[in-house]
Order: sequence, then structure tokens, then C-alpha cells
Amino acid sequence: MVAAGAVAAGALAGCAGKNQVPSIGYGVDALISSYNGGSTLGASSGAAAVFPRVLTGFFYTGPDGQQVADTDTGTAKEVPGETQTIQYRLNPDGVWSDGTPTSCDDLYLAWAARGGRFTKPGPGGPIPLFDAASTAGYSDIERVECQPGSKDATVTFRPGRKYQAWKTLFAAGELMPAHVAAQAADVANVVSAVGGNDAGAAERIADFWNNGWTLTPGKLDATLLPSSGPYRIESFTSDDGLVLVKNEKWWGNAAKTPRIVVWPKNFDLKSKVSDKEVGVVDIGAGSLGEVDLGGFSTQNLPSRGAEQLVLATGGVFSSAEARRALALCTPRQALYDQLGHPDFDAEGGLGSGPLNSRTLQQDSLYYPSVTGAANRYKGGDAAAAQQALGAAKVSNPTVRIGYLAPDDRRARTVQLIADACKPAGISVVDAGAPDFTPAQLADGRVDALLGGTASLPGPSGSLPGVEAAMALYSGQGLDFGRFSNPRYDAIADQLAAEENSTTVLNLLTEQENLLWNEMPSIPLFVTPRTIAFGDGMENGIANPTKAGAGWNMDRWVLKR
Repeated sequence: MVAAGAVAAGALAGCAGKNQVPSIGYGVDALISSYNGGSTLGASSGAAAVFPRVLTGFFYTGPDGQQVADTDTGTAKEVPGETQTIQYRLNPDGVWSDGTPTSCDDLYLAWAARGGRFTKPGPGGPIPLFDAASTAGYSDIERVECQPGSKDATVTFRPGRKYQAWKTLFAAGELMPAHVAAQAADVANVVSAVGGNDAGAAERIADFWNNGWTLTPGKLDATLLPSSGPYRIESFTSDDGLVLVKNEKWWGNAAKTPRIVVWPKNFDLKSKVSDKEVGVVDIGAGSLGEVDLGGFSTQNLPSRGAEQLVLATGGVFSSAEARRALALCTPRQALYDQLGHPDFDAEGGLGSGPLNSRTLQQDSLYYPSVTGAANRYKGGDAAAAQQALGAAKVSNPTVRIGYLAPDDRRARTVQLIADACKPAGISVVDAGAPDFTPAQLADGRVDALLGGTASLPGPSGSLPGVEAAMALYSGQGLDFGRFSNPRYDAIADQLAAEENSTTVLNLLTEQENLLWNEMPSIPLFVTPRTIAFGDGMENGIANPTKAGAGWNMDRWVLKR
């Protein structure tokens, strides 16, 4: 429940001392675990919502979930021809905050890390060298032509392959400083080392890409964290949060507020909001319980994220029948009615009922035509769930549902599922914890995960929906349930390049039927978000996507 009232705008600045520079506190229910938004750790913790104006790219995610060109970074143009080719040109004035010019090396590193070409031996066969969140789009690239240090790159896709969502590539939060990785791996540059098939160098680069940008409070090495945006990281501690300050080397319009303090979910976010240490709030609706947002202009909005249960495909859920049993007793309609649409009316669009797809937006033209398989799973059918358990030869299973706690709405979600599934003989255990991460599902420490699109704890989702599709694709970093279905993968691959609407309709119908049968996850409702800007804040624009309210933080101004 959110209360409205009045409070002095100055208290919202997150600025205590008289001599302190103007500052705005930003409270968001993401985590701050990695600087690298392209890695599994960075993507799944919410780096996209924390660093959109620290690590810029050729595109960013706008308020409607669409990809928007960032011409401060550079330009990206599709070249006419049979083979899909994109010409990237970085801004001639572009420079990292440590003084190193931005270059095509940064694009080359992103492709090397996320293209899926580099593997190493594993117990069950080759495993990726780079722990990429997904290889979507990057794996379709045949080559990146880049002279080390150049501002130009030509990206050529495989013949016969036209990747529709190419504007999601080399985007904000994912273009990392290649010169830092090269120095850490002791190579002259990434392009020559990787392009020259130097296996040892590739392994050292991958080790740094995977682990070198991990963020731990109180243990910050700023030399590894140069910025390509209007803000740069100054410090990160448990007491003072993540402090972003103006990047003096930024070549675009200077940030309007000198200092932004980011408070993530695991930094006692509720008290930061209650104590007016933040001027901007972006949280799951109802997640903080009774919290006073007096002095804020508050919106409750449907997001591009999908509130869902991601299920393990091993242990108690090793069979599709067992997974379907949980879906049959999960009260999806009741969950939507009680938790899924707080104070917003989106009839016929986002948030207009229980979510019946894992990969498709409710306002998609295809949505009403392809989601009929969901009708069997409106929920609360304990008898049908019992029958499914019998078919799975599973009796009285215990299901541990994990999520990032504290979260009042998700705790209530788990309780409602527990109550509904108990008559079916399914014991649901609340395994929410302050240190929960999606990796715990992959490790078998829980049986299901409650979160947003791609298992994110906070802001999630986008209009292209690439993360949603890849979270169910075999071998992807975001596939925490370890679901693997060759036909799903083939459909996803075809949809990523398909332009014919009839073919798309047929593929989506098949995909939905497959997913509701195999049940790797259970969609509940569009994740509702509460986004609030303190009185006196200017240029605050809600963005209920993975980019979060901080998508334009460099434009924020707090008028006193």
C-alpha cells in the first residue's frame, strides 16, 4: 500500500551535509552484483537498471520498451544487400572516463564474449568459455571487421540469416571497455588476440570478462570501471550505496545533477524510502508493504516484465507431468485478482488479466490468437493436480520457491500458492531470502524461482522480448531452470528472423502449445511496478522495463 502526503523536497535529495554537492537518491529493487550487463550475473541481477547512463551503447530501452538510438555513442546503419550487414561508427569524440578512446575493439569484445564460439571441455561436453547471459543475435554474426583502435566496425551476419532485433545488440549496459580486458589478460588488444585464435589469450580474456567486473561493497577498483556515459562510479559501500558522479570526460550534454546515489534492494531499501533518502523510487508494486511515499508523485504501472514461477527441470520437477501439477493448482486468476493489478486499469492491453504467455506481450496482435492452451491453467484445480502427480508417479512433493526477500507481494504469492496446492498434496515452502540469486535454482537449492522476465528481481522486460525467449533456450546463461527442448530452440531461432506474419502466427501457436505442455515456467501476471518521483523533481519519466526509472537519470533535476 502506498500513501501520499507532503514532505520537504530537500529531504528527498539524499544529501545530508551542508557542503555536499547536489545529489539525488535512487531506490530500485535490482541488485548491484556486476558492472558487466552482458554476463549472466550482470543481466540477472539488474545491471540494465543501474548502469544505463554509465555504460552507453548504440541503443537504449525507452519507456515503451522499444529500442531507441543513442547517437552520442555513435550510429548504426543497415547496409542494403542480400546479406544482413550493419555499419557501426562510434562518435569521434567518444572516450572512456580513463582517457582511452572508445573503439570498435569494444564491439569485438562483445561479439567474442556473446557469440558462443569459444568453449572449453566440460564434464558433459564443451561448455561456453564466456558466461554470457545469452547469445541471441551475436551467434548469428559471421564476422566483425575491426581495425584495433578504429571508430568503425562492419558487422556481417551469416548468409540467409536476418536478425530482426539487431537493435538490441551492442546496447546500453553491455558494451564493456575492451582495453581494460586486454590489459587484465596481458594482450596488446582484444581484436588481435581473439581474432588470431590465441586460445590462452581468449581464456584469460574470458576469465576477466566473467569475474573481473564483479562488484562488492567496499572492494572497488575504479581503474577497472571506466565509464562511457554521463556518469561514472565514484564509490560503492554498504553505508553510502553506489555513488555515481559526473563523468568529466563525457562528450555529450553534461548530467544535470552532479551526483546520484543508487540504493539497491539488498541495502534495506524500505528504510531508505521511509527515511526519504531517495528522490526516485522504482519497485515492484506492493513489494515493500506499508511504505509512506508522501511527497512523491506516484504511478502504479503494468510493466514489460512477466511475473512468473521458473521451475527446475530436475529433482521433484524432473517430469513435465510434475511441473503441470503445480501449474494446475497454482491459482493464477486469484493471484492476478489480488496482486496483479494494483490501482491500474489496462483493459485489453498490458495488465488486463492473468498472463498467458512467457514470451509474448499482452498487447501483441498475436497474443489473443495463440494463447488458448493457457485456459486449462486458470488455477486452483487441486483434483487435476493430484491426477497429474499420479501420472508423474510423485507423491506428496515439497516445492521450495525462492525469491529475493524481503518482498511482501512475492511472500503473499507463495502463500496463496501454498494454500491452493495443499489439497493436492503439494507442500509449498517459502524459500525467499535476502541473499537469494537465480543461480540457486540451477544449483538445485530451490525447486522454483519467483521473479520477473529472465528471473530478474526488479525491473525487467522489453518490447523485443529477447531475454524472455532466451531464458528458455538450451544452454543460455539466463536459462536457470535448465530447460532444454530442441523444437523450442528451433522455433525461437526461426522467429528471430521471420518476417511473414502467417508463419509467425503458426510458429507462436506451436510454441505456446509446447510450453504449456512442457511447463518450464508458469506465467502469473504482468509485473506491476510502482514508480515515484519526489516533489520538485523534473524530467522524471517512468520506464517500466528492464532499464528502469534511471534510464534518463542524467536529465534529472531536483528543484528546491
